[in-house]
Amino acid sequence: MSAKRHIALLMGGKSKEREVSLASGGEIMAHIDRDRFNVAVYDPVKDLSLLLDHAPRLDLAFLALHGAYGEDGTIQGFCELAGLPYIGSGVLASAMAIDKNVAKKIYREAGLPVARDLVLDKRTAGGGLADEARRAMDMLGAPVVVKPLRQGSSVGLSIVRDEGALSAALDEVFSLDGAAMLEEYLPGREFTCGVVGNLKTTALPIIEIIPAEGHQFFDYSAKYEPGQSEEICPADLTVSAAADISRLAVAAHLALGCRGLSRTDFILVDGRPFILETNTLPGMTSGSLLPKMAKTYGLSFTSFISYLIDLVLEPVEPDLDFYKV
Repeated sequence: MSAKRHIALLMGGKSKEREVSLASGGEIMAHIDRDRFNVAVYDPVKDLSLLLDHAPRLDLAFLALHGAYGEDGTIQGFCELAGLPYIGSGVLASAMAIDKNVAKKIYREAGLPVARDLVLDKRTAGGGLADEARRAMDMLGAPVVVKPLRQGSSVGLSIVRDEGALSAALDEVFSLDGAAMLEEYLPGREFTCGVVGNLKTTALPIIEIIPAEGHQFFDYSAKYEPGQSEEICPADLTVSAAADISRLAVAAHLALGCRGLSRTDFILVDGRPFILETNTLPGMTSGSLLPKMAKTYGLSFTSFISYLIDLVLEPVEPDLDFYKV
């Protein structure tokens, strides 16, 4: 029997998504194959020096981190300097994906469909910020989606229907980030599609997300509070629409240079999918979307975790179907 591999499970961190990260890490800890892996937990808030000391004895860092400092290339750069292999995308892809403006520029360069938008930077707009915001809303039309440039889990996101609510929405965004994206509101059905693999990418089964009554969109509470959304997997789609979403999810993954795993969110408008954003370290809680996709594909949570680890550690990229239960 081969020796167990030593895994550093990174969870917690100091982003607005710390609690989600702790939940993801707890689920991974509960389901990882203990016959194959020894696991030690590290919280970047307090354990980075310890992790650096232990790095030569570790085989891999499993990044169960979300948001700033965990999903934006920061911890990835730390792992690179420590010589520690890690789950997921590298420094550049992580940094580009979390910045909604950069990501959308890359999508457009690749010919991928996205909504119109304008970015307001508090540092450069100065006293003209209110006027710029109003002009942006006039150009994009009402309602308009207002969101921080570099946050995940819908933190700080709102749908603004008139100029009277715009100032409060921007105040909330600027309490989290130095820049805001105002985006054309596209009414439609919400979907998400995960992609796994490095050279051999596979689109996982698509999920339709239907927020419960009282939610304008798939906001933070709809994502993480039980009973606040219905998630249908596989989604009820035409063959053509499903193929389009799967193709675009893979295209977004490749355009950003992602590796290992990603999840891209979509809005379907009159049968045409538009990309909203790509998440390079999707949630891994018991209620998270990526594990639900993997389960529908035929993978247990334990086998899915093993696959993600083997993608990094094995000399030949493993076949996803080998891990089906």
